[in-house]
Amino acid sequence: MDQHQHVAIILPHPDDEAFGCSGTILQFREKNIPVTYLCGTLGEMGRNMGNPTFANRETLSEFRKKELQDACEALDIDLQMLGYRDKTLEFEDRDEVASHLKGILDDIQPSLVITFYPGHAVHPDHDAMGAAAIEAVRRFDEENRPEVWAKAISHNRREVLGEPDIVKDVADYFDGKMKAIEAHRSQAEGMMSQFRKSPELQELNSEGQKLLRYEEFYKWDFTK
Repeated sequence: MDQHQHVAIILPHPDDEAFGCSGTILQFREKNIPVTYLCGTLGEMGRNMGNPTFANRETLSEFRKKELQDACEALDIDLQMLGYRDKTLEFEDRDEVASHLKGILDDIQPSLVITFYPGHAVHPDHDAMGAAAIEAVRRFDEENRPEVWAKAISHNRREVLGEPDIVKDVADYFDGKMKAIEAHRSQAEGMMSQFRKSPELQELNSEGQKLLRYEEFYKWDFTK
């Protein structure tokens, strides 16, 4: 971790960073390593509108934009919004998205890129963003190429990919992680309020707690 000078997070939705890697982000920030989140969309096609409901199909994107900004402030990271439309990333030209990302990566010169593992990210936007991000990194000269940590979340990931290369226990950063998750009010509020109020639900959700506590990544091998 100490060898990295700048980390770029490339994921498609507001809240992907909070649920997926905010503990790891907080570890980098504790070491004063800059982190930039390149967020693909505003998640405007999401079905959650808050609990109780406070958004609608027309207003959801503005709420989610503000929630994303609040989460990034809580994590103390820079944010660049890429401007793609939610649930359409799989139809974008991968080369064009990769070129877009490569231009930004050329500017910020990260030593590490964190993204989704294509084919193991359980959502077409996740797979498409991960594939474009990896293609963007592949275009670097080998000596200047950032390392890639790919996040796989498919149920069969261990059977197919083996054990993850990196497993981070983020228990010491759990409060900060929860603040980032709760910043995404429209998506997390109902679930988290139930979780906080019910000891029984906390017990039932022990597997969910484990998923939040341990953040796993596979190092992408560009030689394969």
